[in-house]
Amino acid sequence: MTTTLFTNARLIDPEAGTDAPGWLLIEGGAITATGPGEAPNADAIVDCGGKCLAPGIVDIGVKVCEPGERHKESYRSAGLAAAAGGVTTMVTRPDTAPAIDNPEALEFVARRANSAGPVNVRPMAALTKGREGREMTEIGFLMDAGAVAFTDCDNVITNTKVFQRALTYARGMGALVIAHPQEPGLSAGAAATSGKFASLRGIPAVSPMAERMGIDRDIALLEMTGARYHADQITTARALPALERAKRNGLDITAGTSIHHLTLNELDVADYRTFFKVKPPLRSEDDRQAVVEALRTGLIDTLSSMHTPQDEESKRLPFEEAASGAVALETLLPAAMRLYHAGDLDLPTLFRAMALNPAKRLGLPSGRLAEGAPADLVLFDPDKPFIMDRSTLRSKSKNTPFDGQRMQGRVLATYVAGAQVYEAA
Repeated sequence: MTTTLFTNARLIDPEAGTDAPGWLLIEGGAITATGPGEAPNADAIVDCGGKCLAPGIVDIGVKVCEPGERHKESYRSAGLAAAAGGVTTMVTRPDTAPAIDNPEALEFVARRANSAGPVNVRPMAALTKGREGREMTEIGFLMDAGAVAFTDCDNVITNTKVFQRALTYARGMGALVIAHPQEPGLSAGAAATSGKFASLRGIPAVSPMAERMGIDRDIALLEMTGARYHADQITTARALPALERAKRNGLDITAGTSIHHLTLNELDVADYRTFFKVKPPLRSEDDRQAVVEALRTGLIDTLSSMHTPQDEESKRLPFEEAASGAVALETLLPAAMRLYHAGDLDLPTLFRAMALNPAKRLGLPSGRLAEGAPADLVLFDPDKPFIMDRSTLRSKSKNTPFDGQRMQGRVLATYVAGAQVYEAA
């Protein structure tokens, strides 16, 4: 087997928490050694030019619209977008049409993903049939077919007894349940976060308390069942004390947030710009800063794109009627660099949230620069400026809130199992 040496690199190691110059050696698709100082010999040498070399991003919660809405996003287009964004593993959502709620649908997804795209794909499956919250899926069979987690996505299970039974069964199988903490009655029909801005704009809104009430209920069920649980998006300051108590009490709970809630706030909606309509809605600046601090301290574990493609017809509508969601596979890294350049988060902390912690939660070997780990890597320049042009995105859908904005941070190359799957032009 040939060896490849990455030399003259700035190694971002989220496990050690370090950002230092060094070299990295790979062989047979795996990392064999890293270090500072003099590098060993190798069959091939990649000069990183002093740029950052980090573990590839493990992105929990990517929506790929197969089956059902392939015109919005396919595994081919999503895979190309992921590679261009430094994402080496996509953890895909089951909120397709129809939902991925049986082994046959999951096996179809796995076949399509592996044949069409250049990056790793780990599919999630629905927790209840049709994501309708009435009858749980065959968790054991779906795990055998390759499901890494179970979620009804933003369809909150309103029947608490059904959710309790599903959590109990999942615990017996050792399955991870990912939930969307919201009180569904309060959040139904909401398009913004309640407050002065939403009132002035006349936009139907939801209180941040809806998220607090949702996480409180889920934590109570975790105390009952002892299940493994991950909150997909914590976006408000009000939800953080409950999360901190649950962790302190030893519950098997982790939480994530999305790049849009870390870098944008409710005022970005401005004059009803629907590309800024996401779910949950963008929050206040105080909430945004609280969630950034929670990510820095490790209270919030993961940072993801929550990539949600929507076509032009579903976005170019009055704000209240427009579909929620934004694409973010290619913008996750440059948007995260905003937090780095603002001094809010350092690079090891960002990659702990984007690579190491998601991989650990899902039991994947990636997300680290350790010996024996897969050579899933991203080489990037954190300082390179550019103007985001949505027409250049590789996703079929172009619904990004960052269109036309000045950004910093470009992916130079992406590697999956040591093979280069993307190189910047």
